[in-house]
Amino acid sequence: MHTEFPQDADLVYLNHAGVGPWPKRSRDAVMRFADENIHRGATHYPRWLETEQRLRQRLATLINARSSDDLALVKNTSEGLSLIAYGLDWQHGDEIVINNEEFPSNRVVWESLRDQGVAVRDVASEGEDDPETLLIDGLTPRTRLLSVSSVQYGSGRRMDLPRLAAACRERDILFCVDAIQSLGALRFDLDTVDADFVVADGHKWMLGPEGLGLFYVRPALRHGLRLLQYGWHMVEHVGDYDRKDWQPAQSARRFECGSPNMLGVHALEASLSLLQDEIGMEAVETALLGNTDYLCQRIASEPALELLADRRPGRCSGIVTFRAPGTDSADLHKQLMQAGVICAKRGGGVRFAPHFYTTTEQLDRAVDLALAAMGRG
Repeated sequence: MHTEFPQDADLVYLNHAGVGPWPKRSRDAVMRFADENIHRGATHYPRWLETEQRLRQRLATLINARSSDDLALVKNTSEGLSLIAYGLDWQHGDEIVINNEEFPSNRVVWESLRDQGVAVRDVASEGEDDPETLLIDGLTPRTRLLSVSSVQYGSGRRMDLPRLAAACRERDILFCVDAIQSLGALRFDLDTVDADFVVADGHKWMLGPEGLGLFYVRPALRHGLRLLQYGWHMVEHVGDYDRKDWQPAQSARRFECGSPNMLGVHALEASLSLLQDEIGMEAVETALLGNTDYLCQRIASEPALELLADRRPGRCSGIVTFRAPGTDSADLHKQLMQAGVICAKRGGGVRFAPHFYTTTEQLDRAVDLALAAMGRG
């Protein structure tokens, strides 16, 4: 195992699609930050701001944004989606298109707009071979926004984001991407994925803490979003406390009303330094997809198990979902957890989600324990 992940030997951690474990360097960064607070308080606050700026640049690089000014730091994906949902100027009869595979965060926020006369078209795409065609066919002259996850949390299916983005551009429809199940695992490029909004928090594949994520908004749309929160941190002349006149920041910082989560900033910046500087996102993606391909082949070779993951080129991600026909998935998940295989019950089965550092020995052990739980080991 990579030295950054000294996990207990009795554990096989396959829940990066849920809450990812921190690398050692992130633990160390938080310990240094806490120790400095004990002994020096905020004496070196300007140095903390330098770490915050490094994080902003790392997040911009992660999605290939033109500038870190195009990103705001938010608490989580749901907050970012809410900034969009309640920042846009909706008209009665406007439509939003989603699909029935989405995580509740990318459904509830849009459905909450129904009281404003906004319709939500929930396209049935689960189990279909070509969900993009169904989504595109679901767009109408009244559609204002299409919102989709880059990777579906249950099935692990990677969506064809460039194709969806192009369809939205042709129809003058806003395109929103919930990228929480891909950032930190798979490469993302705004030049290819022409999205208006990208949201994700850092506690899954980015290997950071809960409570901190990114919110990207296309610069041309930034000033058109209604502001929902106000405070000292979102003004243009931040830090000039004696100034009586103020205006919202020109950058995406306008969506950050108050003090930043500095503890989370130090942890997430350290985690991304591992992914971006030491490993490199291309190598992370290659290793991760190698792990999920190995896992898919191993599961598919077992007659007692049924692979639910889509293995077609361009569809694979860090998520592998399977079930055991004749065995209750909730019971199987419970037994795996008790055996030290940290996973999730999702998508009609059990969801395994390794990362780049997971070993094939651990993957074999997880499958063997699944078989043993069924009395097939």
